[in-house]
Amino acid sequence: MLYLPDEFPHESGLCYLNHAAVGPWPHRTAKAVAMFAEENMRRGAADYPTWLAVERRLRERLARLINAASPDDIALVKNTSEGLSIVSQGLDWQAGDQVVGVRGDFCSNEMPWEALSDHAVEYRAIDASMSEDPEGALIAALTERTRLLAVSTVHFATGYRFDMQRLAAACQERGILLCVDAIQSLGAVPFDLDQIAADFVTAGGHKWLLAPEGLGFFYCRPALRDQLQLHQFGWAMRAAPYEFESDGWQLAASARRFEAGTLNMTGIHALDASLSLFEEFTMDKVAQRLAKRIEHLEAGLREMPGIELVTPSQPERRAGILTFRCGDLNGADLHAKLMKQNVICAARAGGVRLAPHFYTPGEVIDQALEIISQIIQDNK
Repeated sequence: MLYLPDEFPHESGLCYLNHAAVGPWPHRTAKAVAMFAEENMRRGAADYPTWLAVERRLRERLARLINAASPDDIALVKNTSEGLSIVSQGLDWQAGDQVVGVRGDFCSNEMPWEALSDHAVEYRAIDASMSEDPEGALIAALTERTRLLAVSTVHFATGYRFDMQRLAAACQERGILLCVDAIQSLGAVPFDLDQIAADFVTAGGHKWLLAPEGLGFFYCRPALRDQLQLHQFGWAMRAAPYEFESDGWQLAASARRFEAGTLNMTGIHALDASLSLFEEFTMDKVAQRLAKRIEHLEAGLREMPGIELVTPSQPERRAGILTFRCGDLNGADLHAKLMKQNVICAARAGGVRLAPHFYTPGEVIDQALEIISQIIQDNK
């Protein structure tokens, strides 16, 4: 029986509501890293075949996480930005092509497309968040020139959760590629490629997936692998990676072709351990528990004078982020005061972004709400 306090033994008085930035490791993950370090110290790489077995298991877990057809569809990358750049720099762009995205999206999901201006490719950023129908605004912006729609599943600042099924269907109808930055939803809510027919999906593991920084994954629809030109090369991307003395080489047919060299084996052991927790608990239960914690926060904030909720109230329009503003109280100032009182959060969208997780105790949320309320009272 999974007992969450054993997995997350946070310091007394800590209100950790910042999983949209960096998530704390579960106990099992810290233990896996410590054991791996101990093994390295005592035995070096004597047990490398065992390490490779963990790597294979991680690919299997990641494939299940997004319901990919095979672990061969999963490439291990350093972070979300690397995954997005593989697409940006890999497609055979033609002058006049267009990429549509969301104005004010996280910079790492804007820069790879903006950089294509050197190839006479236009990045068209749509003020979708200003629309009553953000998905409709993006769909209306798709033209005959649009080659790709680039979108984050959840907006990093406002917490708005896009209807990815609707966007995927619109792209399929028009023959447009869909590239998904999933870092703000994976580990918070389920993602299913059978329902969201994305061509590319990428995410780092250090937020909602509760793993270290420096390791993520990249999914490419198998039929598109050969269409992505490669710009980095190394031994690991070969069909026979361990034939070091062979005269020639061929690219791996699998997504390993996007992995140029030696992988982050420490991160692999850590992310594998973190994902084991999600598989034990199941993503459906994670999403249900997290939704209750967001409801708890929302109800408490609504009782306070001058609070404006930035994140939508409809459960299907949010994941794990709840951003709010407070009257004349500057968001950066409020954030600084909360951090001083051990409420770990972020300043976003002119307010404060709170991001609990499924394991966050109710008393931690109550404590954070009490501190927010007292700051508001003191500011009068």
